[in-house]
Amino acid sequence: MQPCRVNFHTLGCKLNFSETSTLARQFVEGGFVRVAPTAEADICVINSCSVTEHADKKCRNLIRRLHRRNPQAIIAVTGCYAQLAPQRIAAIEGVDLVLGNNDKGDLYRRVAELAGKGPAQVYSCATEELTRFFAAFSTGDRTRAFLKVQDGCDYKCAYCTIHYARGSSRNQPIAELVAEARRIAAAGQREIVLTGVNTGDFGRTTGETFLDLLRALDEVEGIDRYRISSIEPNLLTDPIIDFCAASSKFRHHFHIPIQSGSDRILGLMRRRYTTARFAERIASVRRAMPDAFIGIDVIVGFPGETEADFRATYDFLAGLAPAFLHIFPFSERPGTPAVELPDKVPAAVATRRAAELEELCVRLHAAFCARAVGTEDEVLFESTMRGGRMFGFTGNYRRVTAPYDRGCINRICRVKLVAMDENHDLEGVVIDDGAAKSEA
Repeated sequence: MQPCRVNFHTLGCKLNFSETSTLARQFVEGGFVRVAPTAEADICVINSCSVTEHADKKCRNLIRRLHRRNPQAIIAVTGCYAQLAPQRIAAIEGVDLVLGNNDKGDLYRRVAELAGKGPAQVYSCATEELTRFFAAFSTGDRTRAFLKVQDGCDYKCAYCTIHYARGSSRNQPIAELVAEARRIAAAGQREIVLTGVNTGDFGRTTGETFLDLLRALDEVEGIDRYRISSIEPNLLTDPIIDFCAASSKFRHHFHIPIQSGSDRILGLMRRRYTTARFAERIASVRRAMPDAFIGIDVIVGFPGETEADFRATYDFLAGLAPAFLHIFPFSERPGTPAVELPDKVPAAVATRRAAELEELCVRLHAAFCARAVGTEDEVLFESTMRGGRMFGFTGNYRRVTAPYDRGCINRICRVKLVAMDENHDLEGVVIDDGAAKSEA
């Protein structure tokens, strides 16, 4: 009898990516055959996102596309959109199972037990039940793994549904996360990205701290690099900054959301800092790590955002000169306080403001990458080959390209950075392929 084929579809963040990878391992260990997302399958699993209306729509369209392609397949949907709108998803033709975030860890068992076609089954999507922690880390990428260290959020910002979709902040004990990091190291991956909903809030469940976690992970043998995927500015403390600056493993790479450069709008958003506090945190990072990569999230078109508010945001970000901007036009989410706010910003205005910040981002990123031309750095090369070239990243997340050399893959190589192309990729010449360090 041919084993059942299953494919997986991840929408949204790196946290979802780590969870999907863990779900896939459960199916493979249970005797299922994992196939490509575009291949014919007997089971299709979707890990959904609901950060914007566009994300919701993308999930619905994906369900319909999968059902057309695989009309007899079991379609199981989990994740944040499944948590927030289970009945709407269950009503889509082809859906067999909708599972909330609390019971994501039961998805393999539920699907394995599911027999025949009938009304879509909806399980455990009540917000008050979101108490479990689904332990997860990604595999499959030869170079890098995503390790989920925290879930949920207690902040309840005015525009965000994450608290309702993911529940309150919670985490695994440090000892269990260290064990997972060791499993990743044993599989040969050299870099770990720490992921979560509110990563810096780690410790709510166990009474430990995020800094305690960083110190413990720093001792894991076989992992050469760590990155913190995102951290709130009010949680990026001086001890964390100082530790990352002193560590040989934690990269000088920070992703910090601001959302607005207007204190008035930050108040309406219910954020927990001011622009002055945010600027002080960036200055603290740069004092300890002058060439750190700093990426910043920003929302444009929030209700009540005037042209003056936007200009304040633009000027504030231009003055900070981060390495990258992640820009999001405001998306109204049902059930959030922002829905009730007056003075909605027309979509065309939000689109224009986003475009202005995109142009700023291009200039800032080009300047950040250009500063490295003529220097040397260490690059971890990935296995993907395009046009006879390989790609990798420096510790502070500049992307580097060089002629493909299989011996350099998954090694940290010393590279001379000689030029920058139109995509801001740096042309590298390998000086030391890292073989001795890799074999040590």
